[in-house]
Amino acid sequence: MQVTSRPAATRHLRDLARLRRVRDRIDREYAQPLDVEALARGVNMSAGHLSRQFRLAYGESPYGYLMTRRIERAMALLRRGDLSVTEVCFEVGCSSLGTFSSRFTELVGVPPSVYRRRAARATAGMPSCVAKQVTKPIRNREARAPEPQLA
Repeated sequence: MQVTSRPAATRHLRDLARLRRVRDRIDREYAQPLDVEALARGVNMSAGHLSRQFRLAYGESPYGYLMTRRIERAMALLRRGDLSVTEVCFEVGCSSLGTFSSRFTELVGVPPSVYRRRAARATAGMPSCVAKQVTKPIRNREARAPEPQLA
């Protein structure tokens, strides 16, 4: 039987509320320059403690969560088709086209330019709410391993 002291339980609930505030801030301000230190300062936690607790609560680091949000938004902008890949990169808050393209390819499976071409055809006539759901990026740990190619 595990005995939990009331102060420890209270502290845990307070930390969870702080983590939700951090996640909500990332969701709202994904296009702004955000770093773990600034996010931690906003909830009076150390950067290390925030990173550890965020990973325990949400299964990924604050930076990983931020990049996933940015890539999801980038996917929507690329599907729209009126912005270049470079414009989309800066629109979602990335400052490096190379980092953006690498992370996009890692999460989505194809480079942004290829995604843009394919998405325009694949989601034609589909309501945007449905298109968003079916084109949501898959994090590496959720992706299925590719089938081996037998020659």
